[in-house]
Amino acid sequence: MAANVYFIPVTDALPVAEQAKAMAKIFAASGAAQVVGPNDFVAIKVHVGEKKNTTHIKPAVIRELVEQAKVLGGQPFLTETSTLYKGERENAVKHILHAHSHGFGIENVGAPFIMSDGLAGNTESEVEINGELHKTVKVAREVLSADSMLVVSHPTGHPAAGLGACIKNIGMGLASRMGKMRQHSAMLPEVNNKSCQYCQKCIKWCPQDAIIEQEGKAFIIAEKCIGCGECLAVCRFDAVKYDWNAESGYMQRSMAEHAYGCVIGKPGKCFYFNVLIDMTKDCDCFNTNQHKLIPDIGILASNDPVAIDKATLDLTARAHGQTLAELSYAHHDAMIQINHAAKIGMGSLEYQLITI
Repeated sequence: MAANVYFIPVTDALPVAEQAKAMAKIFAASGAAQVVGPNDFVAIKVHVGEKKNTTHIKPAVIRELVEQAKVLGGQPFLTETSTLYKGERENAVKHILHAHSHGFGIENVGAPFIMSDGLAGNTESEVEINGELHKTVKVAREVLSADSMLVVSHPTGHPAAGLGACIKNIGMGLASRMGKMRQHSAMLPEVNNKSCQYCQKCIKWCPQDAIIEQEGKAFIIAEKCIGCGECLAVCRFDAVKYDWNAESGYMQRSMAEHAYGCVIGKPGKCFYFNVLIDMTKDCDCFNTNQHKLIPDIGILASNDPVAIDKATLDLTARAHGQTLAELSYAHHDAMIQINHAAKIGMGSLEYQLITI
């Protein structure tokens, strides 16, 4: 059965205040209100962007969802999890302070920012799923404690998955530290000695101290590596290499199964929003001031996470000739995550686009 995906188009470079109005409008038109009940703990999954990132979804847009949840009698809170890599979001203390510095404090958005995976990213629960790769997945515990969930995703390209949108925002963004490690476990990088300048940045930023000096070059100890990709992100000399074709598919499928574990216990209590504004080649986890890759398109809303990501690819292809994933990392097939999510029962590839 085809899912309904609601779409409100926007003009390029729409002011943030107008983006917020568009979010309020699509919330009302899409029927998102049906997932929030009186006294519900309403988790609003956000991504506040790394330190230098400026293209993430703005706090004013999130505030609209907070206000809508309150009107419905819910108790909303913003939520996230800690990253595997070192940075401003590696633990709860740094992450919350950073969220406030980016404008996501309670005084701006009207709701507290609560880390779903605890102080150090290891507050987790194991959820049974009927997956092909995993029969259980480890997800952030407070996600399961929430009664309903609004997932707000900012579609971008992604160096390991091709596309970072709704499925990635849930699967990677709401997994515990162990869940994230499991998703990355098949992706072990290597250093190309000819390109390595031994600047030592990868050594500094490796969260597992898995990189050492060997004959004047960086060397990754495979037994300690968790495949988080931080070395790839910080290397300026293109010296860190992955076997993308062999491993990206595994990561995408694992990511989809972890996403399913986050929502499987909330039938009829989750709603999803993809904000197709300021879309960039790389995800908001990158500690850089990125420039948008394509002109803005609009906001999507649906109760189906598979359909909304499929619509995201389709709309970007319709507007620009290629999908966001193809424009960003054409060597990855971003449909792997979407097809796999549909296969395990997370949603539908068929959808009806309803323009507001």
